[in-house]
Formats: sequence, structure tokens, C-alpha cells
Amino acid sequence: MRPAEKSVIKLYGDSMKDLLGRDFYNRDTSKVAEDLLGKALVKSDAEGTAGGVIVETEAYYGEDDPASHAYPGKTPRSKIMFGEPGLAYIYLCYGMYYLFNIVTESEGKPGAVLLRALEPLWGIDIMKRRRRNGRNLTNGPGRLTMALGIDIKDNGADIVNGDRGLNVFNLREKRRGFKIIRTGRVGINKGKEKLLRFLMVDEGT
Repeated sequence: MRPAEKSVIKLYGDSMKDLLGRDFYNRDTSKVAEDLLGKALVKSDAEGTAGGVIVETEAYYGEDDPASHAYPGKTPRSKIMFGEPGLAYIYLCYGMYYLFNIVTESEGKPGAVLLRALEPLWGIDIMKRRRRNGRNLTNGPGRLTMALGIDIKDNGADIVNGDRGLNVFNLREKRRGFKIIRTGRVGINKGKEKLLRFLMVDEGT
């Protein structure tokens, strides 16, 4: 395991007891998608640690969800969605952007949560170099992976064990002044009517 650098570790303790365990992901996908909001995601590698607070997610199910990669059943690409909860599922979208998902549900039952946006907090200089842009660093699933240095090499990483430097954890201090809203998913042609997109927004929004 490669934990986040000390400046980030202090937020959840040297024991890393605030890292999300397997049981967190071994639940209904939409519940996991909602509960991931306000959690922190970091990626540590040779360049350092970059990450932030998860503020937007989408839930994807299996054979009853036409927008899911698992809708046709188990394929070479989607088979990881049938695997152990807490694994990273990463794929190339439109031949341009890697998208980062976390596998949910019990093993053998497909499900995954797409992480769509972060509030960047740590390693912002690293993110700016990777994005070659100081704006909109992580407010989209493709921007998020580019900023954090996540790509196909991280597919199958066990996030529960901090595999390949990927960690998701509880913040010590709860964020206040926010509410959670649900909407239809975006960027898809089928299943848009399902309210499976979750956003953390200001209370006044």
C-alpha cells in the first residue's frame, strides 16, 4: 500500500482507520453513490499526492440498467463490475478520457459508481501541470482522472487496500453548509430518466 503523504494522512490518522472498508462498497449502488459525497479521494504516485472531496457521482447497475456496461451481461470489459466490491473500474471514453468507477454490490452482482467531480484540495500544483490549465481542474469525470493521474493501469486496483496509491476516506471534520440533490444521469442516451446522479451543492442553491 502507498498511503497519501503526511499532510493528507493527518486528516484521518496514522492508523488509516478512516479509510472506507469493503462493507462500505458492498451495498446498493445508489446508496454508495450518495454516501461517497463528502468523502475524500486521493491518488499518490511518484509526483506526489493529489486529491479532493467527492462532490458528484452516478450509480450504474447491471442487466436492468441499459446505460450500464453490464447491461449485456459479463464481457471482457465489464467483467470487473461483477467482481469484488471496492475495486477500481476504469475505461476509456470516446477514445480520449479515462473514467474512474468503484465497483459496488456483492461479488457476482454487477454495479459501479462513476466519480464525476471533486473539489480539489491537495496537490493542486500537480493537477495544474497535468491538466495544463488552472481552471476547472476536476469538475468532470475526464478532467478528474487527468488531474489525479488515473489511467487504465489503475484498472482493477483494490481501493480498500490503497492499491496503486488510490485511497478513499472519511474526513475528520464533517463539511457543513451543503445539501445533496438527485438528478438524471448525463452524457448517456439510455436510462437518462433514472435519478441516479448525486451532487453535493451549497445549501443556498
